[in-house]
Amino acid sequence: MRSPKILFLSPYPFGKAPSQRLKFEQYYTLFEDNGFELQTSSFIDDDFWEIIYKPGFLLQKIEGTVRGYLRRIKDLWRIRQFDIVYIHLWVTPLGPPIFEWLVKKLAKKIVYDIDDMIYLNNTQKRFIDRIKGRNKPIALMRCADAVIVCSPFLEKFAKQYNQAVTTILASYNTAATAPKTHDAKSLTTIGWTGTHSTLKYLSIVAPALQELSRMRNVEFLVICNAPFFCDGVTVRNITWTAQNEISDLKQIDIGLYPLEKEEWVLGKSGNKALAYMNVGIPCIATNYGTNALVIQHKEDGFLVENTKEAWLEWLLFLVDNPDERARIGKNARTAVEQHFSVFANREKYLKVLLKLV
Repeated sequence: MRSPKILFLSPYPFGKAPSQRLKFEQYYTLFEDNGFELQTSSFIDDDFWEIIYKPGFLLQKIEGTVRGYLRRIKDLWRIRQFDIVYIHLWVTPLGPPIFEWLVKKLAKKIVYDIDDMIYLNNTQKRFIDRIKGRNKPIALMRCADAVIVCSPFLEKFAKQYNQAVTTILASYNTAATAPKTHDAKSLTTIGWTGTHSTLKYLSIVAPALQELSRMRNVEFLVICNAPFFCDGVTVRNITWTAQNEISDLKQIDIGLYPLEKEEWVLGKSGNKALAYMNVGIPCIATNYGTNALVIQHKEDGFLVENTKEAWLEWLLFLVDNPDERARIGKNARTAVEQHFSVFANREKYLKVLLKLV
């Protein structure tokens, strides 16, 4: 019997973007072990990825976009060879859902994977933001044979268009990562990891960090692709790399996950909290969206309102109580192992795929 074949149409190169590498990409071996043959085609190639989020490089970005569209045209010619087309976010990024419609006409079965509310109306003034295909996700939800989302809020939205919806949050390979240890220290490291697009949320915790810095011996470690500075706070910036991701995270004693209470945030899967919890770091997070599903308050993390007093209360508590950091961190790691690990979610992915062959 011929092995079923899956074509993954993804925006980003393999192993680069959290929305792919912490979700379906890490299950490729599992899919292959269960009889599937896999091929991946990313719209953005490695050269384009190197410059896509950097200012300037306009000509190279145009060239990268053209290469992506040419790649998708070639994909259309071979789609009938595959039993399942697995689409993450969109087929092409710009304009109306023309390529999405063509894929639907040609594909035997479609799985649509969405991990963000990219369909929301964009108020930014950049030209590129205005021409992005905001209606592509809805078109794909309508035509897919199965939809995978990363939050119950996205699930509720998707079910307006498709009843075959499965919620799977970001997953971590706990078998490959040991948790950190918590010891009494003269200097406590508060930490945050993210990208330039979420750096703005640090303004929420800046007043608490400034107050804490006047009261305790602390530093603020930022792991990002852009620097952060805050008056009155000792900030140490580290550029994020895949190679050093875990070792850099383990320098953090207390992880922060501030978010604005806005609709866009409801599409997030609590990934930042899970990144801390995976290595046994207690997390203090805004009490909003999926965070309240990922974190059990005072058991494996802390949920707070966005006031200086609320953030400062639990920062002081964890700075002054290394034993509590250890307890919360241990519980957090256990929660990831039981509910948010690759092992815990493997059957959910398989169930979606096996139903379609």
